[in-house]
Amino acid sequence: MTLDVSRAPNRNALLAGALVDELARAGVRHFVVCPGSRSTPLVVALVALTRERPGLHVWSQIDERSAGFFALGIAKQSHTPAALVCTSGTAAANFFPAVIEASQSGVPLIVLSADRPSELRDWGAAQTIDQVRLYGGYARWFAELPLPEPTPQLVRQARAVGARAVAVARGESPGPVHLNCPFREPLEPVSEALPESLAADALAARGRSARAWTQLERAPQAPAPLLVHRLARAIAAAPRGVIAAGPLDRPGALGAAVARLARAAGWPILAEASSQLRCGAHAEDAPIAASYDLFLRNAPLAKSLAPQLVLRLGAPLTSKAFASWLASHTGCELWLADPDGRWADPTQRAAELLRFDPELLCGALATELERTGDARPDTSDWTRAFLRADRRAQAALDEALAEDDRLLGPRVVAELWNALPADATLFVSNSLPIRDVDAVFPASGRALRVLCNRGANGIDGIVSSALGAAAAGADPLVLLTGDLALLHDLGGLLAARRARLSATIVVLNNDGGGIFSALPVASHRDEVGFDTLFTTPHGLELEHAAALFGATHFSVGRVENLRLALKQSIGAPGLQLVEVPMDREQDVEARRTLFARVAQAAQP
Repeated sequence: MTLDVSRAPNRNALLAGALVDELARAGVRHFVVCPGSRSTPLVVALVALTRERPGLHVWSQIDERSAGFFALGIAKQSHTPAALVCTSGTAAANFFPAVIEASQSGVPLIVLSADRPSELRDWGAAQTIDQVRLYGGYARWFAELPLPEPTPQLVRQARAVGARAVAVARGESPGPVHLNCPFREPLEPVSEALPESLAADALAARGRSARAWTQLERAPQAPAPLLVHRLARAIAAAPRGVIAAGPLDRPGALGAAVARLARAAGWPILAEASSQLRCGAHAEDAPIAASYDLFLRNAPLAKSLAPQLVLRLGAPLTSKAFASWLASHTGCELWLADPDGRWADPTQRAAELLRFDPELLCGALATELERTGDARPDTSDWTRAFLRADRRAQAALDEALAEDDRLLGPRVVAELWNALPADATLFVSNSLPIRDVDAVFPASGRALRVLCNRGANGIDGIVSSALGAAAAGADPLVLLTGDLALLHDLGGLLAARRARLSATIVVLNNDGGGIFSALPVASHRDEVGFDTLFTTPHGLELEHAAALFGATHFSVGRVENLRLALKQSIGAPGLQLVEVPMDREQDVEARRTLFARVAQAAQP
């Protein structure tokens, strides 16, 4: 159903209505709105639109920074653009961190910032800043809407801008789009006579057909046969190859295609937890070496596993052990499957940049290897060496964790792995949590989705991003975070209460920034003011935060208490906060000892 904007009360609502109607027609289903005066016409239009279009969701968020990450979480979960609406002034500036993350990780967002008209800009008017191209190169596209006038031409322009915005946000290189929307007073929906010519112009009044030029499903990017043949020949000539997968979250059957290529090539799959390739039905018989971050820390073993070719899918891997391993083998050729064209190659050593859909690329390469008889029918000795190291590392990890009943980071992650049901979504904070998940989670046929904001790798907005994923349908949703990341976005918890969302938040509370204790700066404590300026202990009791936002709070100090808390909280209605207090220095030292022990055990 389409909104007939010719019945709008005035010119502001007319233009705003055409814009948001076209966004919805082009596929936007979630609008995240922050309160403000100048954005009133956009809000009026959204209220009218939701009456005409069932299935639209308008979420209210008080704080713009949290709202930006909330919309980011929605877009990550749904794979469709989410729209942000704010008033003029610094409100739009508070979206900037989420815009940066969306740009860096290729997540489609659309920012609608209301603005003052041109006569008030640069003249000291209140709540007025320069919003033109506010996000610089982080926006895939910027457009400023014209000041509203009741003419069919301007209404058609507003619709075209909305349609193009969604097409660009979901285009070849997905990411954020910024639309700046100036409005003159009156901003409220007071009545004004609009010309009859508006209703007569069908495109302006009611928008495009469902099969218009802005149809948003991107055409699959399939490589040409000659290229596939050349690449398959190179794979056949490189028996010591690896498929490495970093942070990646694409719909479709990518796991099955990657597993098929790995079997045909005789290569192992090094899939980090947030690649979505470590878990799922394809993992039942795929050659996945999930513990590579641990066994590649073993220097002699890493040296003996000398690759000829690495095909990387997704963003750069989180694992420093993998990066060091690849860097140490300078003769290895690196291929990047980079469908979004983000040139994610910090080492600047990629020999091939393959801008194709990774599912189609892997499927085509597997088919070509099978067609030419170059497929390796059984698991190669090369792959078996990786899988043996993986089994030894996993066995050593299980044994070491069973011997130590302290609730430290890796043990909490292992218990969380056991507690997560099939089809759960785990949102993981950056810093230590994502590294522990990557190190500890095994390969499994259980379907799990692991999300993380790995574009800019910040800890800001983690709570709001996770709750945005819950708002877009992630169920059950579990967030694993540290205490500083939680405190950084504490206000984001309000969304759970206001929007009646259900989520379980597991907080590793080491009273500060634990990762700094694992960095070289920790050996210069007095010189750098380490305890005050780096680890920043806060001494806060999270039970009070849980009470403030109406969350059920669990404080666990023993393994059996954690198991019970996870059993009771995951999938339960409302907001659940599972707090795991731990000693920061003890946690870091235990992690160092544990991982060194596991790496040593991986050696044959």
